[in-house]
Amino acid sequence: MGSSAGEVIGVKDGEGDCAEWVFPAAPDAVRTARSLVRRTLGEWRLDSVGDIAALLVSELVTNALRHATGPIGVRLVRGPAPAAGDAGGDGADGVLLVEVSDPLPDPPRERVARPDDEDGRGLQLVASAARRWGTRPGEAGKTVWFELALPR
Repeated sequence: MGSSAGEVIGVKDGEGDCAEWVFPAAPDAVRTARSLVRRTLGEWRLDSVGDIAALLVSELVTNALRHATGPIGVRLVRGPAPAAGDAGGDGADGVLLVEVSDPLPDPPRERVARPDDEDGRGLQLVASAARRWGTRPGEAGKTVWFELALPR
């Protein structure tokens, strides 16, 4: 019998500008991750990006669940806007970096979903909604990350 927030393996919750959680590869991880992201962004007074962040985290955690059998990590980092000379400086006050990691080393592949496909749109959604996104290898597996511009 789990708590209403679902099962979380490990947590470093809301310390300043960073929050991270590790979820078991179980179906309720998506709902739990979405809920924790929304709650944390509310506590950080970043409700304006809460819906899109929760949606994109849901997509990436769902992808991880579909392919991985190990734990799934979610990390939020609130940071300053890039320097003026940095690509993508868009007048925002700051940036929210969101990372979803899993134990599979293979990077996700963006594909074109046909209109009648039930899946295959997660990375397209991330690419269209995020300021920037990408993947990087980790010690064990990979991390898919995206940035959202924070309004002034």
